[in-house]
Amino acid sequence: MNDWTTPITVPSESKPLGGWRVLVPRGGPWGDSVAGTVRGKGGSPVVAPMINFASTDDPDSLAAALTALEAGEFDWLTVTSATTVDVLSSQRIRIPETTKVAAVGETTAAALIAVGYSVDLVPAKDNSAKGMVQELTALEPEPRRILTLRSAIAKPLLTEGLIAAGHDVQSVVAYRTVGITVAEKIVADVASGKVGAILVTSGSVAEQVRTQFPEIPETTVIAAIGPRTARDARGYGLRVDVVAEQQTVDSLIDAIVRVAEERRAQG
Repeated sequence: MNDWTTPITVPSESKPLGGWRVLVPRGGPWGDSVAGTVRGKGGSPVVAPMINFASTDDPDSLAAALTALEAGEFDWLTVTSATTVDVLSSQRIRIPETTKVAAVGETTAAALIAVGYSVDLVPAKDNSAKGMVQELTALEPEPRRILTLRSAIAKPLLTEGLIAAGHDVQSVVAYRTVGITVAEKIVADVASGKVGAILVTSGSVAEQVRTQFPEIPETTVIAAIGPRTARDARGYGLRVDVVAEQQTVDSLIDAIVRVAEERRAQG
């Protein structure tokens, strides 16, 4: 007779990613969350941060913008990457309740929520600058004061679109993206095929994967979080095996699960 007071543990081998090692290319709260999702599917996460943020070349402009943000001078804040969230979190920025937050996709939204920020808008149809412009302007037909935080290499498509729609937009460079060199053991494990899947969550990550892992076996699944990231990855010469149907971590992991199940079915 089963002792119903004792939880039943399902062996990881019987779960869809049992026996798989999955490389998670970012650390911090977001990386921890993704690692937990991988473990929940039976996989073994390899958390290997490959990108980080460096200070902007114009720290005074950023400081002034963040001070104005905390003072409630903006109706909206737009966040287009998890790295922007790292900047906000590292400086312990408090976003007032009067300022709504728009995240470009579910990955960015999850990063915001993981560190305690609320999210008021995630584009439902198009997780891109264009999609955010369309949905934000539909919600706000009247001019609003908007702060857009971006990386030094980002194209100003969001800012230009919002200005064209009649909004008062302040665009500020929040960070520069820099690569982080992963441990030699991880490079060796990737080359030997011990890592079964690599998550590619942005163009910057794709660039680092292509640069730091010159030898990736054909059996290793390279999974991109969305069409735009897949396009950027291929632009860097990185092959892409699967693309998430939705720009979310769950969808990205599900794409790998489908490959694992197909391989298991083929014996």
